[in-house]
Amino acid sequence: MKLFLIHIVKKVCLVSLLLMPSTYAFAERIKDISTVAGVRTNQLVGYGLVVGLDGTGDGGTAFTSQSLKSMLNRLGVIMPTDMNISSKNVAAVSIHTELPAFSKPGQRLDITVSSIGDAKSLRGGSLLMTPLKGVDGNVYAVAQGNVIVSGFGVEGEDGSRLSVNVPSIGRIPSGASIEKAVETPFGDKNELTLNLRRPDFTTSNTVARTINKLLGPGTAYSLDAGSVNVNAPMDLAQRVAFISMLENIEITPAEAPARVIVNSRTGTVVIGRHVRVMPAAVAHGSLTVSITNRKDVSQPEAGAQGETVVVPATDIKVEEKNSRMFKFEPGITLDEIVTAVNQVGAAPGDLVAILEALKEAGALRAELIVM
Repeated sequence: MKLFLIHIVKKVCLVSLLLMPSTYAFAERIKDISTVAGVRTNQLVGYGLVVGLDGTGDGGTAFTSQSLKSMLNRLGVIMPTDMNISSKNVAAVSIHTELPAFSKPGQRLDITVSSIGDAKSLRGGSLLMTPLKGVDGNVYAVAQGNVIVSGFGVEGEDGSRLSVNVPSIGRIPSGASIEKAVETPFGDKNELTLNLRRPDFTTSNTVARTINKLLGPGTAYSLDAGSVNVNAPMDLAQRVAFISMLENIEITPAEAPARVIVNSRTGTVVIGRHVRVMPAAVAHGSLTVSITNRKDVSQPEAGAQGETVVVPATDIKVEEKNSRMFKFEPGITLDEIVTAVNQVGAAPGDLVAILEALKEAGALRAELIVM
């Protein structure tokens, strides 16, 4: 997408950076702009215990105590029903990961371990064997291993605390073993569907036309703005080779719609190349009010009665910049907008106000998105 980037630089100037020449469009592979329907990841989640903590685990969390008691009972340690187990070396955690498509039993997955109690840190802990379930409730992987924590935290007796990153979250590389594969509907039909990552009628039509041009008429057809159906061989070996060839075909995607995106938190303004402005006149000016508080010393004259006192004083200064008006001609482009705004000395924050005013007046031919 051809974009201009406008960013605040120390509240002084407006910088316009052309990311891509307006007369050239990059070709992209089909594999970079689409996915094959049915080939997807699946989320897994589990609940377990991290043990071996150095007093940074859950203090008196009820579900941690109940989980620890249940685990000991399953291991043959009979605990009295009225006994309350409280250990700061144990923490209740949730485990989550994603199961990639075509994963097979025995392969390993990285997992993320997050505290769900009041544990201060998982550093030095070990996750005990935990089943990971899918949305259907079936177990697809089993997790276990030593937790690696990138952050740390220390706390003093006076309540002071220092924390770097988040020590209550950790990872276990290759910490889960896949126990069950997820069936992927890959070769059960004589056609496959390409789903565009960004639906667009022009791009969908271009993908279908390019495939038909290279592989023969009638090979592909567009379903809608986001999907393209492609006839594919039923033999799995041939289908793999066919998709390999298909996903490396290069096309030129359609250009993005005329759009202006404003990030109010960072002051960044991104304007698409096709943004146009209808005839409009804009007046730019600002009023600055400065208030300064100071303290003056009031001292009586010699021989006079009184005391030296400190008197507060306030200075108020109002400065109004000269308002300047500039005119946008019909069909003005982004280059001309930036040039006009720079000529009157407007900051990027002022540009946002100008764009919003143009949108309200119906003179901005683009979608304005404020984040």
